[in-house]
Amino acid sequence: MKIAGSTALVTGANRGFGRRLAAELLSRGATVYAGARNPDTVDLPGVTPVRLDITDPASVAAAAALAGDVNLLINNAGIETGTNLLDGDLDLVRLELETHYFGNLSMIRSFAPIIAGNGGGTILNVLSVLSWVNFPNVGAYGAAKSAEWAMTNALRVQLAEQGVRVAGLHVGYMDTDMAAEVTAPKSDPAQIARIGVDGIEADAYEIVTDDISRQVQAGLAGGVTALYPQLP
Repeated sequence: MKIAGSTALVTGANRGFGRRLAAELLSRGATVYAGARNPDTVDLPGVTPVRLDITDPASVAAAAALAGDVNLLINNAGIETGTNLLDGDLDLVRLELETHYFGNLSMIRSFAPIIAGNGGGTILNVLSVLSWVNFPNVGAYGAAKSAEWAMTNALRVQLAEQGVRVAGLHVGYMDTDMAAEVTAPKSDPAQIARIGVDGIEADAYEIVTDDISRQVQAGLAGGVTALYPQLP
């Protein structure tokens, strides 16, 4: 789709990767709604702040009523609780799923009819390399992202006939607050935002943005032993 002249809603746009996405869209001529639980924290000139908690159906409905001209939805809002699936707090596991799966599904259910009614457009789900591979210290996050990837695959087929393209963006660690304690190499979120928006403009269904994501994607064909060589 053409970014210039489009109208986008980016969730979690008050900081981190979401803010970079909103800035990139603005720079290419899009009108941008910036969703955040506290709209007062949105400090990017040129966007329209929108109060939005994707886990609250009333908040999602209010955002849909306000932003009825959207033809591009970027589901970026997320959390990472660092919860272990085996002995972590089940409420935190549920929170990860409520956010990444049910929250984003709620956004799509509300905005897909709007996008279709506006002549079609794109929904981009910001996924993760952890959609494809998972580790104990981020077990809840990876499970939720895997569920979101499955949702992405189902809805891209279902919504295609309505002129709504559903894409997924896969990325490893980025240099944002969420990965502040990570010592592994991290990508520049502004660069990933450029790659992501390039992918939207190219009508890509799957946007694989960095070396680690490409490596893991290639390993999927090798099965469990390729993805988890540490197993006996």
